Amino acid sequence: MNYKEQHEHEVNESVEVLTETATPFQLIVWNDEVNTFDWVIETLIAVCGHTSEQAEQCALLIHTQGKYAVKNGEFDELKPMCDAITERGIGATIEVTA
Repeated sequence: MNYKEQHEHEVNESVEVLTETATPFQLIVWNDEVNTFDWVIETLIAVCGHTSEQAEQCALLIHTQGKYAVKNGEFDELKPMCDAITERGIGATIEVTA
């Protein structure tokens, strides 16, 4: 195997490893006309472990875009968070990463 073939083989192995470890799900929080910014921020801090700055940025993006992926991960990790958010009266879903 020459250098070029070996290098291409190593690159392909790296891509396969990255693909296998990618997080396939997103926790989406939806905008509504009911919940306040403060409540959404407080929820993201308590449920998702966001810093106050992260939670504020997410709340602004949720408001302006209508929805925002606040967390990526495995379904089993995101499902309890999704349930906790919806129990607080905020719309949330889990979607497959595109």
